Amino acid sequence: MAGHSKFKNIMHRKGAQDKKRAKIFSRLGKEISVAVKEGGPDSEKNIRLRSAIGSAKSLNMPKDNIERAIKKGEGNDPDSNFEEVRYEGYGPDGIAIIVEALTNNKNRTAAEIRSTFNKYGGNLGETGSVSFSFKRLGSITFNKNDINEEELFDFIAENGSQDYELNENEYNVFCDQKILHELNQKIIEKFGQTNFTGLIWKSINEISVGKDNADTLFKLLNMLEENEDVQAVSSNFDVSDDILASLTA
Repeated sequence: MAGHSKFKNIMHRKGAQDKKRAKIFSRLGKEISVAVKEGGPDSEKNIRLRSAIGSAKSLNMPKDNIERAIKKGEGNDPDSNFEEVRYEGYGPDGIAIIVEALTNNKNRTAAEIRSTFNKYGGNLGETGSVSFSFKRLGSITFNKNDINEEELFDFIAENGSQDYELNENEYNVFCDQKILHELNQKIIEKFGQTNFTGLIWKSINEISVGKDNADTLFKLLNMLEENEDVQAVSSNFDVSDDILASLTA
């Protein structure tokens, strides 16, 4: 019985991973299509498209999917007429949340996002109601591998980066939007392929979340992330390792 249970858990985990992978490819496909509609199918001339294709390749999105997304962007299919929309609101403990979406039905998406906020004790505000708490920056992530942190720091400081963070596997370098693609190219030449290049919302000041509200906040953020139209969710929460461990135990 224990073995069967273990097998079920493995299959459930694989199902969840497959679902997550499909969601990532769907997001990337939309971004590629919108980039083509906005600036044409030539990635040499279209910086947004070049960035989207680079991210797709680094996440092993199949070549067929990429080509399909480009063709979709060139066509006149009404279902692929995605608009960029940004929603701003507050979650538990007054945590600021920015939701970026690509949608072909703004009314549907707005209703779903509002409902999700309400369900988990948050509330949707006007555009601009929380974005003043964030900076719009370029973000470049790449694998740590054997890259020496001091060498990286010297390199990005010389090349105009504002800041960087690191986790177990990756460096994340932040820069002014204007030099994003130029800096990305320099990093590729110096350290190898990057995993993500794009614009993000980086919080100016983070707010600590207590244990009582952390669980609800994470449910809210996860539900927003799972919405088919949502491309990215940014927030300014800070949670201690102890609270995080107790929630994932």
